[in-house]
Amino acid sequence: MKIERHSKIVELIGKYEIETQEELAAKLNEAGFRVTQATVSRDIRELKLTKVAVDGGKQKYVVLHKADSSLNDKYIRILRDGFVSMDMAQNILVVKTVPGMAMAVAAALDALHFHEIVGCIAGDDAIMCAVRSVDDTIIVMEKLRRAMSV
Repeated sequence: MKIERHSKIVELIGKYEIETQEELAAKLNEAGFRVTQATVSRDIRELKLTKVAVDGGKQKYVVLHKADSSLNDKYIRILRDGFVSMDMAQNILVVKTVPGMAMAVAAALDALHFHEIVGCIAGDDAIMCAVRSVDDTIIVMEKLRRAMSV
């Protein structure tokens, strides 16, 4: 049950901007996990979650991957170097790349572990990403815009 709960926590903080332990406990209870604030506090410590600032002066929980930060920088660089444009068709995100870069950009997208992306298929200069929903497609597009503008 703990592994399932931890997995659900990672999913929830990837999908929602959860600012407090109480909000996280409420989302878990809505999802069918009967938890107390003390359980959530312990889970946050075990998962090594941290808070980061988001727009509007708020904060949200994220999974902290210290060892992966230099890798994430490399993946963002690959995205910037290979990216040409993106467009959506319902829950499909199509990313156009520089010729020959689609495989590298798709691998970078996969490595960033966006919860919303189910998987990517790459050709020579285009990638088709299966996204969980239309709303998630819009979220992914915004995440990519932000990641490449930093």
